[in-house]
Order: sequence, then structure tokens, then C-alpha cells
Amino acid sequence: MTHTDHTLLAEPVSPREMPDAAIAMLDAEGTVVGWTHAAQQLVGYSAGEVVGRSAAHVLPPPEDARRASAFAEQCRARGGWSGTAAIRHRDGHSLRMTLRVSMLRGQDAGTRWLVSVTDIGSLSSGATSSGAVRESLLARAPIGIVVYDPQLRCVWVNDAMERHDGVPRHRRFGRGLKGSLPAVEAEALEVVMQQVLDSGTTMVHEYRAWPPADRPREHAFSASFFCLQGDGGTPLGVCSMTVDVTGNRRARERLAILSEAGTHIGSTLDVMRTGQELAELAVPLLADHALVDLVESVPFSVEPSARIGTTSGRPQLMRRAGLASVDLGVLELPWVREEVVHPHPESPFAAAMRTGRSYLEPVLDTRAGPWVDHDPVRAQKVRDSGVHSLMVVPIRARRCVLGLALFGRSVEQTAFQEDDLLLAEELVTRAALCLDNALQYARERTAALTLQRDLLPHRVQGSAAVEVASRYVPADMDHGVGGDWFDVIELSGARVALVVGDVVGHGINAAATMGRLRTAVRTLADLDLPPDELLAHLDDTVRRLNDEDADVSDPIPAVVGATCLYAVYDPVTRRCTMARAGHPPPLIVDAQGKVTIADLPAGAPLGLGLGLVPFESVELELPEESVLAFFSDGLVESRDEDIDVGLQRLGAALAQPGASLEDLCSRAMETLPTQAPADDVTLLLARTRALQPAQVASWDLPNELVTVPTARHLAARQLREWGLEPLVAPMESIVSELVTNAIRHGDGPSRLRLIQHRVLTCEVSDTSTGQPRPRHPRTLDEHGRGLCLVARLSRRWGSRSAADGKVVWAEQDLPSTAGAL
Repeated sequence: MTHTDHTLLAEPVSPREMPDAAIAMLDAEGTVVGWTHAAQQLVGYSAGEVVGRSAAHVLPPPEDARRASAFAEQCRARGGWSGTAAIRHRDGHSLRMTLRVSMLRGQDAGTRWLVSVTDIGSLSSGATSSGAVRESLLARAPIGIVVYDPQLRCVWVNDAMERHDGVPRHRRFGRGLKGSLPAVEAEALEVVMQQVLDSGTTMVHEYRAWPPADRPREHAFSASFFCLQGDGGTPLGVCSMTVDVTGNRRARERLAILSEAGTHIGSTLDVMRTGQELAELAVPLLADHALVDLVESVPFSVEPSARIGTTSGRPQLMRRAGLASVDLGVLELPWVREEVVHPHPESPFAAAMRTGRSYLEPVLDTRAGPWVDHDPVRAQKVRDSGVHSLMVVPIRARRCVLGLALFGRSVEQTAFQEDDLLLAEELVTRAALCLDNALQYARERTAALTLQRDLLPHRVQGSAAVEVASRYVPADMDHGVGGDWFDVIELSGARVALVVGDVVGHGINAAATMGRLRTAVRTLADLDLPPDELLAHLDDTVRRLNDEDADVSDPIPAVVGATCLYAVYDPVTRRCTMARAGHPPPLIVDAQGKVTIADLPAGAPLGLGLGLVPFESVELELPEESVLAFFSDGLVESRDEDIDVGLQRLGAALAQPGASLEDLCSRAMETLPTQAPADDVTLLLARTRALQPAQVASWDLPNELVTVPTARHLAARQLREWGLEPLVAPMESIVSELVTNAIRHGDGPSRLRLIQHRVLTCEVSDTSTGQPRPRHPRTLDEHGRGLCLVARLSRRWGSRSAADGKVVWAEQDLPSTAGAL
């Protein structure tokens, strides 16, 4: 970049005072020949008290002349030294300092030593950030050091300075800065040095310079200037310490540009305007010319259907959304804003669209290549514009390529480098987010999609019974969102309910009905109804909704229907009971990968059977690690093929023994046609688990009150075997109340069962069909407090119907120290 390009790229480089710099200059014998005012403030000695004397004068008494001489020899052998040392203050106490000793070479081939000193205590007690940064640089970075006489001519220099700017020592000695720096920078630095000579203060200044030819761009340097004082405090000259801060400067420039992007890109939800804002921001801060082309569907608020790496054949048509240049008269392209662009399949532009990867050509060659031969018009326009360096950056959002951003240089002679490409990618990423937000806004203007996503479970979780994974893909824009839903509901006794359903129709009404049905299913599941009974109640609910929503003014009221599949799996018995209402049957995949379709009666769709067709449950015993696949018809059915073909395709995708559920979901989704689905696609996978026998304990109990103490004893002993001693006392009370109620209200034997899974479950079954109801006894009542006590001691409790009576259950949280069996 030229010097005039940086008004937005960096902070002003005005001088800043650095009052805490302490510098001493020694001759080859270790005699102090220069002293700064900051050094006097740090150690208390004035220049008149130390100049002309050995540096050992400021060392503590134990550091005698012999040791000082040995230290000097060590510095000569190494060419310098850095570390910590004790320095004697003028009032007698010692200071722990960090020292850096650097060797300087003079015009007469002599050597001198520059010693920079920092008080460790001041740093640890809250030194300024600038001082801390400078001392870090002194300790670790290669520092260029130059000493100038009062006429600002170079008299001493170290080797590192030559590595900084490539100027040899013989070209510096006896000369000012204009021999090694551009005139503007040299004049600015000489003004700073003159101020240092006149005031004795320490100052820092940042400047730019071109280093040796092996580094093809200008660098930023930070120079600190100190006044060296001789005997009597007279100024002997100025010392400069220079470090390369190009990386920091580029980071600030990048942050400045990205800050501009945050305020200038995406000011509206108009995708074409966003493309133009990106182009205008890039010129001239990053490039001389910028073009932004979007996939043709994006300006119409339609997200591209093709994913990265899936496009083939002819590249997608593009529409020009942004165009900016330092000279629009130079950049005469065949396509202007809003016109359709036809990228050639062999061009780097089409390659970036296919792969989603950026393309950098530091030195652009428009003389040969497939795209040049097949696109001569564009190639000639590029030649005429003088563009010599090119970057092509895809605009990506959620694995889709929304378009391309092209950046070129013609006026700026520096070629694009990798760090320029990184900055361009960050800019384009900001723009991509804005474009994606605009597209999402357009898609989500339909309240149905928002409602659908809000009503579905945001995250399905497994349990002791199953491991689960799911996928949901809404219908495309033309067909509108449907009413598919799925759910995973934990039941008592470590069991789990798995649900998938589909409301007939599309749009906001279907989405709203879906939410009502999902809520109804959860409510009915809390009653622990068998699948067939639950569907019967759900059918009544749908028919009631039809009656309530019917518009009497409409001669043909809309009929709401739905399909549903409901299954309950018990990990203790490994048995799964399921029923369906017009929904596709599930697929069952065993651990070896064999796929079968569950054979269960179809049942009538909800709300359409008039209650005349009963629902039937089927009970299956499933081997451990079986995979149940619940899905909607959108996954297996389309206009172009029969549902049997879709079922075979889905079964083949799931027949992968040992594969994770997430991988199986992904494989199943890949079987979908490439075009956007016309109906919602829902998939719920559940891999069954089985509780170990050691996790379950059960006892048959006679119908006699004398068995209550025995039941308490059995439960307590089992809890101790499981290492659940903290739960013994509350569980004894729960068992006592539940067994007592079973004996009093039942007319046959009862059964006590304890299950340890994610919680501890206590179940008591009896032959009575009457469901227990908690009472709120008065003060003098002798009975009725049992269930209230159970509720107080449990995390939750309830009852469910059984084939020969009912089961009353209560759960308790496991202690955090208890391990699973």
C-alpha cells in the first residue's frame, strides 16, 4: 500500500513521551561516558557523579572490581548480555534490576556498550502497559540501536539495525537519517530527536521503511529516543532503540478495517445493497478494484440448494451485486450491476464456487489457460484494466456458497500476499453473515416455519432405555412448512416413549395443530396409558379440535387429520409395545445390520376414522443394541417413486453394524433427492439398551400386613448392596406406605420392585384397578397421610395401569457418589 492509503488503517503515529527509560553508555573499558535523566531518577546518581567513572561504582560492595572485570569479559565474548542484577542506589540501598547490554560499533572500528536498566519492583507494582511492552521487547526481541551526536549524525550502531533496514554501517557513520529513510520519515524523526536533545525527555515514534529486497512490503518500526548526558549534564547525543512492529501494525489495520465492516456492511436486509457495500469498503482499503457476484437465486431471497462440493456440470449463473474501483473508467467489464454473469467452467471463479475455497494469484497471468481461451472478452478487459494481482473469495454461509468476491490491484504495485487473503476472507465472512441474515429473514417471514421449529424439541436426550439421534428438514418455500413432529418422553420404571407424527397439510395451521397434538401426547404419556389407549384418546382430541375450529360460515369446513406412531420400550424386559394411526411403520435394525419392517396394524389417521376403527398394540422383544427408526413419509415417499422403493433405500442406509446414530442419520438424509423436499422430513433413531439383572431387584409379597416390615428390610438390604445407604431411611418409609396401601386396597398378592438406573425407582404392584389419590387429612384423622408422605420423600411419583391391576411408583435421585452398576 502507498503511504496515502492509511488514514483508516492505523492510529496516528505522533511522538509519545517515555519518562521511564534508563540508559547508560559505557566505553570498551567499562567507563560511563553517557547517562540519561531517567537513569538519574532511577538510581539517584547525576550524570556528573558517574560519567568518567567505572560502572562498578553503582554496584553493591560485594561486586568488587575483579568480578566486574569478569562480567565485562563475558559481555565481550557474547557480544552482549541480558538478565537481572543488583544496582546500588545513591542512598545506599540495593535495587533489583533487569539489564540488557548491547554492543555498538563506531566509525573508528571501536566498540561501546549500551546498558538499558529497568526496576523489577516498579514493573510488578503496576508499571504502565507501554513500559511493560517495551521491557518485554528489550528482553526478547532483536533491537536496533543507533547513537547520534548533537548534530544528529550517526556515530555508533549495532549489528541488529542493519538487519532491520538493510543499510550497512559505513553508509550511516557521519550521516543523518536522510541517507537511510524516505525524506518525509527522516524529517519527522529528526524533529523528534531534536526535541529529545532540547528537553532531555524520552520519546517514541513509529515510522515506515522498506527493508531489504527479500521482504517485498514496507515494514513498521517503533523507535525510542533517549538523550545521553555527559559530565555536568551536557547532552552528548541521542540514542535510538528500534523494534519491528509490523505485525502489531497490521493487526491494528485489520481490526480497523473489520470495525469499518461492522458499521458499513449489512445496513439493510437488501442482499444487492450488501454486495455493493462490501465492494465499496474493500476499495481502496484492501484493493483497487472489487466485484461481488451472487448466485442468481440469492437476490430473490432464495438460498442456493447446492451445497459445497455437490455442484457439477455447468456453473451456477451469477448476478452482479457490487462493483467498486479507484477508477471506474479503467474497469470496463462486460457486466454491470444487476446483470447476469456467466462464469466459465474452467475459470478460477467456477472452481471457487465448486470447492468453497479461496483463490490467490499474486501475479495474474491472463495470457494463457482454459478460461482465458474460452472467455476472451473478460480476459481482454482484465488486461486493459492493468490488474496484476487477484484474489477470489467465495461467500459462504452454512455450507452454501452464496456468491464470489473478486479483488484486484492495478495502481498499487504490491502484489496480494497470504495475509491480504486472510483479511479479505474475514471481510467476506462479515458480508456472508449479513447476506445469510437477510436470507433467513426472508425465509422466516412465514410464521409457520418459526412456529414449527419452536414447537419441536430443540434437543432430544437419551435415557437408561435408549440412545437417540434425530433429523428434521422442513419443506421448501413452494410447498410451505408442514406439521411433522417427534418426541422422546421418559416414563416411570426406566421406560421411554418414542413418538413421531405428521399433521395433514402445510402452513401455519398445520404447524399450530402439530404443537397442540404434541402437547396432548405428552399429557397422555404422563398418565402412562398403553399405546393403543393413548392413540384412542388422541383421536378424540383431534376430532374435538375439528369441531371447535370448524367455521360455520364455511359450507365445506376444513378437516384436520394427522398420523402418529407411539411406542413404549422397557429396558428391564427388553420389550417394546407400539401402535400406529395411519403412520408408516418403523424399521428395526438388529446389531448385525439386518433390517425388518415392524408388522403392526395400520390404524386409521387421527380425526378421520370417526372412532369406528380401534387401534391395536403389538408387543415385540428386541435384542439389546437394536435400532428403531421412526420417520415421516417425507423421507421415503415422493412423486417419482413408490414408498416401497423409499423404504428399501432407507433400510440400506441404516444397515451399518456398529455405526453411530449420528452417522446413520446423516446417511439417511443423504438418500433424499437433491432437490428441496416437497414435504417435511423427520427421522428419529433409537438404539435400545438393557438394564443388567443386578440393577433390578423384585420380591413377591403375600397380602398380609405382617409383610410390611419384611418389605422394608428387603429394600434396605438391597440399597446397602448397591451402595445407596443415604437412601435407606426415606426408601423404607416409601416402601412401608406403598406396600401397606397395596395390602389394604388389593385382594391378592403384591409385588415390590427396585430399579437402579439414572434414578432409583420403587414400584409396588397389586391386583386392584383403582388408582390412588392423595388426601389432605385433618388434624385428628388417623389415615390418609401415606401418599402425602410419599410425595414429600420422592422427586416424583405416580401410578399406571397393568394387565392384572396397577403399579404405584416413586422415584428418588441417586447420591452423587453412587456409581452405576
